[in-house]
Amino acid sequence: MGTRWARSIAQLPRNRKWLRTNSDALEQFSLPQPPTQPPARLRAMTDRRLLADKAANIWSSFQRNLEPLARGAQIVAAPDVTQDDIGGLASAKEEILTYAYAQTSPEVYGRWGTFPPSAMLMIGRRGSGKSLLAEYLAAQTETAFVRVDVPRMVLDVIHGAPKIGELVQGWSAALEEMPPVTIFFDELEFTRAHEMGERGAELPTGPIMDFLFELIDRSLSIEGCLVIASTSHSGTLPEAFLSPGRFERIVEVNPLFPDDIEEALRIHALAAESRAERPIFGELDWSAIVNNTREPSIGDWIRILHAVLRRKARLDAAGESPEQVTQSDFSAEISRFRQANTRIRTDGGNYL
Repeated sequence: MGTRWARSIAQLPRNRKWLRTNSDALEQFSLPQPPTQPPARLRAMTDRRLLADKAANIWSSFQRNLEPLARGAQIVAAPDVTQDDIGGLASAKEEILTYAYAQTSPEVYGRWGTFPPSAMLMIGRRGSGKSLLAEYLAAQTETAFVRVDVPRMVLDVIHGAPKIGELVQGWSAALEEMPPVTIFFDELEFTRAHEMGERGAELPTGPIMDFLFELIDRSLSIEGCLVIASTSHSGTLPEAFLSPGRFERIVEVNPLFPDDIEEALRIHALAAESRAERPIFGELDWSAIVNNTREPSIGDWIRILHAVLRRKARLDAAGESPEQVTQSDFSAEISRFRQANTRIRTDGGNYL
């Protein structure tokens, strides 16, 4: 810079009278001024970080003050799930993007004489990818993501014997203070007595539904709040949940066999190698691995993949220097899965 500045000085006229009368000509020699504001992209990143911190702080206060309700609700202040993180499910991803525009571009609905759905309900077997799709919605809209584990929340609220009205008011107050947020009511159903214990059948279903209706309706009434839910047993869902103003859009999450499963396995295998920072899979034919094995859900397949890797880790810890993952490793683990599945009902697991 010094040399360039020296050349610029040398080019200046030497006549001082000329300099006084032609000051405008000197503008071309002025030093560049620092920008008064940071670039737009940097401002946007900073704003998102501030909103994420605000959401996390508000939710932390909510958890302290309303523990029975908050135990079943967890927040991801800045979700980062991308389309590439989700194997297949093209139709469901399109539905998610359509709903996302309710937050990012609400005016487009008016241009077509319609309006966004009040809320979206995803139906599909456990482990099909519903939770990941819900977090993808939050990432697309750059909102905080709150996952409500409905069965756990119901148990905590009922057995904690708090005043329901106070919980609902506290829920509303927290959401009104929050920046834009996506609320995900996960496993909105009433058939999971095996997870609720023997007392599940004794729970007062009427008050439970009234409580859930209140939470959902309060969430829908708050500007900037997107509401999405999931169920694995749609036949048990009372029709009132599907009434106008609640879950008006129903999306079936049904992975295509075998394409979506193969894509999900590739995604998680690449993620595992990224974490390991080295190749850990040999030359695999994912199609042959999945071939005609229809029982596992996508969630089950991801658990099978991690079971294979954990077995390798155990051998490594024992000093046996295991080789890269092969087809036979998966075949052995699939056999174990089938054997275990005949003894215990796993019902899909989670899509990690």
